[in-house]
Amino acid sequence: MKNHTKIYMDYFGYVMDDFIPCEVCGNRAVDVHHIKARGMGGSKAMDTIDNLMAVCRECHVAYGDKKDSLEMLVQLHSRHIGLLDHK
Repeated sequence: MKNHTKIYMDYFGYVMDDFIPCEVCGNRAVDVHHIKARGMGGSKAMDTIDNLMAVCRECHVAYGDKKDSLEMLVQLHSRHIGLLDHK
């Protein structure tokens, strides 16, 4: 398991067999996406929960690493982590 995926799963208390919803559409997420990717100025130092979101394949292809989708992803993810009680 990649480090950023582990960070996301640990933060939300998920285990491998859990249904993890896509933060965009609610379908089963299959990827943990870097909202600000290395190609957009990010780095491995960006493996923080505020830069990681679970997405399904369709939403990853449609919105991932696209500058015009960045603000939407930030807004959706901010709401997602804000609705849940953590640490």
